[in-house]
Amino acid sequence: MEMMPMDFTDTPRIALTIGPLLYYWPRETLIQFYADLAESPADTIVLGEVVCSRRHEMKTADWIALGRDLAAAGKEVVLATQALVESEADLRVLRRMAEQGEFIVEAGDASALNVLIDAGVPFVLGPHINVYSRPALDEYASLGALRWVAPVELSLAAIGQINAGSTPLPTEVFAHGRMPLAFSARCFTARHHRLSKDQCDFRCRDDDDGLLLSTSDGQPFLVLNGIQTQSAAQQCLIGERQALLAAGVTRVRLSPSSKHFMKIVDAFDGVMNRGENADAALIALDALSLPGGLANGFAHGQPGLDWSRA
Repeated sequence: MEMMPMDFTDTPRIALTIGPLLYYWPRETLIQFYADLAESPADTIVLGEVVCSRRHEMKTADWIALGRDLAAAGKEVVLATQALVESEADLRVLRRMAEQGEFIVEAGDASALNVLIDAGVPFVLGPHINVYSRPALDEYASLGALRWVAPVELSLAAIGQINAGSTPLPTEVFAHGRMPLAFSARCFTARHHRLSKDQCDFRCRDDDDGLLLSTSDGQPFLVLNGIQTQSAAQQCLIGERQALLAAGVTRVRLSPSSKHFMKIVDAFDGVMNRGENADAALIALDALSLPGGLANGFAHGQPGLDWSRA
């Protein structure tokens, strides 16, 4: 029996946010990637280097200039701060973000929160800010937060409990891509290549989607991305539309990758906003053989690498 598309006439749009690029791509590749996104159905694009300050293909002024181009194409632009601020130089970049005055800023850590709150700048709570209760979210709202990106390990049921009654802030969930799990002052990629962090030769530039680690029996487990550790599997919540809405989610975040990303954006827009069939979209995504496979365990309160049908 052929399934009829859902009627989305009276259903609010689930906005698509493109998260910050987590990898170190050549400048030309990066510029072309965002030129393609300018023509995509994405609503919001988050820009900025959030992993490692040694990555210097793009300076703060370059990100701001790129943001202006994307804003001219009709996109909401957000500038993201680093998730681990380690030096006075990092703080200067953070202050520059707070002072630029053109774009919303996404706070990557508590250092950014302090700077943004002191400056009276409205901000987005990034996924690495610890928000696990309604009182915490209410407090951040009172301090100037515009919306929050839930930590990747929170289940949709837990997000729904935080949003119960009335949603205090627009809620965004990490819906596709390798999940950012942890950061360290040590560079794991450099260590893998037996190099020091300060003499790393920018080896993370060799891995468009990070460096895969497997278990002793050959199962994909983690990904090294400079000072960041990611999941090997890719979070995929394309089949969770009703559960997302029930949890008070108004936005989904898609994390950039080098393979088939524009198809991923189109698939999510189709399911979330155009009534396309989620099962068919999931089959199409699975056929892309995305590195590490797909997972949705955290969304269901299970181990993150698990997969279950919605």
